[in-house]
Amino acid sequence: MKNRDAVEFEKPVPNTKSHMYFINGSVVDMHVGAIVNAANTSLLGGGGVDGAIHRAAGPELLEACRKLNGCETGNAKITKAYGIKNADFIIHTVGPVYSGSERDADLLSSCYRKSLDLALMNGCTSIVFPGISTGVYGYPLDKAAYVSLTAVCNWFDEHPDVVMDIYFCCFRKAEMAAYQKAAGLGNQR
Repeated sequence: MKNRDAVEFEKPVPNTKSHMYFINGSVVDMHVGAIVNAANTSLLGGGGVDGAIHRAAGPELLEACRKLNGCETGNAKITKAYGIKNADFIIHTVGPVYSGSERDADLLSSCYRKSLDLALMNGCTSIVFPGISTGVYGYPLDKAAYVSLTAVCNWFDEHPDVVMDIYFCCFRKAEMAAYQKAAGLGNQR
């Protein structure tokens, strides 16, 4: 899927099969193989993106998440998308509550890597990420954008033959600005 409002970022590496895009909008509206949910450790729903995904997917998602017995920070688990018909899967990942430590970046990076690994293992060729940990968990947007782009670029390097379209869904203008700045795109649209 290529959204007409997408801003594409091409990483200057030999990998020409995978691409990253920055999109204005909501993850639940994207047509992708997997939607990433910025979940809490219980996986039982919450506010922000987590709440929006649970509402859109319906009560079957809550039942499936109960069977997963939670998720540790930095890890990811997968379910079907249930009521979200434009995606096959929901990948639930738990980002760190920002404390300013180096461990925050390691855990956040792990969220992106493990989500991409799960998408690949389940045959997805496209995935959409919200801003993980950038809401109530307090991770500064600029720092989170840098960590997420670095994690994805490193994943590309480790998987040069994989075809994966990766979307960063920016619900707010400040998120888009942070990703563009981290990618060196300036104020493109």
